[in-house]
Amino acid sequence: MANFYTDTPELKHHLNHPLMKRIVELKERNYRDKEEYDYAPVDFEDAMDSYDKVLEIVGELAGDTIAENAKQVDIDGPSVANGRVTYAPGTQVNLEACRKAGLMGMAMARRFGGLNFPVVPYIMAADIVSRADAGFENLWGLQDCAETIYEFGNEEQKMRLISEVCKGATMSMDLTEPDAGSDLQSVMLKAHQDADGTWRLNGVKRFITNGDSDIHLVLARSEEGTHDGRGLSMFLYDKRDGGVNVRRIENKMGIKGSPTCELVYKNAKAELCGERRLGLIKYVMALMNGARLGIAAQSVGLEQAAYVEALAYAKDRRQFAKAIIEFPAVYEILSNMKAKLEASRSLLYATARYVDIYKVFDDISKERTLTADERKEQRKYSKLADSFTPLSKAIGSEFANQAAYDAIQIHGGSGFMKDYACERIYRDSRITSIYEGTTQLQTVAAIRYVTTGSYLSSIKEFEATPTAPGLEGLKNRLKEMAVKYEKAVTKITDLKDQEMLDFTARRMVEMAAYIIMGHLLLQDATTDNELYVTTANVFVRYAETEVNKHYLFVDRLNKDDLAFYRK
Repeated sequence: MANFYTDTPELKHHLNHPLMKRIVELKERNYRDKEEYDYAPVDFEDAMDSYDKVLEIVGELAGDTIAENAKQVDIDGPSVANGRVTYAPGTQVNLEACRKAGLMGMAMARRFGGLNFPVVPYIMAADIVSRADAGFENLWGLQDCAETIYEFGNEEQKMRLISEVCKGATMSMDLTEPDAGSDLQSVMLKAHQDADGTWRLNGVKRFITNGDSDIHLVLARSEEGTHDGRGLSMFLYDKRDGGVNVRRIENKMGIKGSPTCELVYKNAKAELCGERRLGLIKYVMALMNGARLGIAAQSVGLEQAAYVEALAYAKDRRQFAKAIIEFPAVYEILSNMKAKLEASRSLLYATARYVDIYKVFDDISKERTLTADERKEQRKYSKLADSFTPLSKAIGSEFANQAAYDAIQIHGGSGFMKDYACERIYRDSRITSIYEGTTQLQTVAAIRYVTTGSYLSSIKEFEATPTAPGLEGLKNRLKEMAVKYEKAVTKITDLKDQEMLDFTARRMVEMAAYIIMGHLLLQDATTDNELYVTTANVFVRYAETEVNKHYLFVDRLNKDDLAFYRK
């Protein structure tokens, strides 16, 4: 029997990070739920044991059920008839297994029927499920949309709808339209009120993941005559009320088990979530940050799947009287795959920890006034979460695509055949650097943390953090990279030229990311030398090459050079 949690020791390493002590204490509010719920933890050790046991269940379900169904789900896919979607048979089995295991609403509060898990173990479950089948993660993982209802809905909406999610109701976020992709300010799906105050929605949404879900978060134009983000509000739609039909399911390259739908709203009854006019300005921004962390987890899961397939094949496949893993050309690919996998995983869980702390302080602030020290701590981790999320999504998704490519390369001609899982992993990976904000949009989000010095501040803090004996050489190399990064940033910012900044943004963001990921791996190796020292050595060498490449490009670039690229 396969278990995708216990067979990956790096997961337990991240689950047991020292910052989890603070996260759990805040999340559990001095373990007050133990008086009301018999499954609530009584102390930190009990909470951690609970996370570990549930993740074992997730790992077993992923290895024995979801992964086993993945190939056939990819073949069958969902279907649509009379405006309704039917999942592939394997998807239906997967969903029912998750419901029976109590894995819906993992991160929701116990009063709604959830497990009250922090972000870290929830994202870890997403990582594990994505390794088994990235398409299924798009259905299971969208339960995270309930967090938007929790943050911005009223109490009646929370009790009614989040409780349904915890029982197994599926969700979707209906944002994109035919003429509004990345530019959500252009959303035109219309919301109007009847004489009795009931909201009605009319229009079309496109590229909606799990579009025939039970509960929808819908971005719609509530303010007549407006054409920008200030006229948009967030609405809740319950499929049981009718008025929304699936026009078609998109015929996609990958993640085929996840229905991507075009929806037609015809006078559909809905209810306002939060306040009018804040749909895009406030609510979608919060929703997208969570979604991007989820795609980062999906990317890491796909990286893990690609690496496992490539490693197994390289050990088994023999050419010229020996296993191909013995050839330098092959073991170099594998070692780089492993290093980038663990670097992006370390970045993912660092980001998840930051999100955990600032979100729980947001939640506590609804119950009482935060102390001055708590507000300071909240600001610190909110800034870190905001700056690390685009890095995690951008680099994780690009690494997932590279890992999928490398897995097929190691398989050779066999990897091009549908007989091998790496072919599906390759197709599934491609979307990760596109949806929930392309890599280019993540760069737009991240570049301000380059120019304000936030990433450099984080790097300096990492440089001041003690590392184990024997790792000083790697740290010194990372320090040298940071000097080049700072020089590149200074050159571009001193020009005060927006076009030059935009043109070099990706390179500077990548430089920052690689240095930060290198430091995170050094911290991991300091805690567990045996598990991480090889990976840290390989990744720092990779990072050094990439940082030097970008530094030379920026250092030699002049304003006049842009003319060559505009053609």
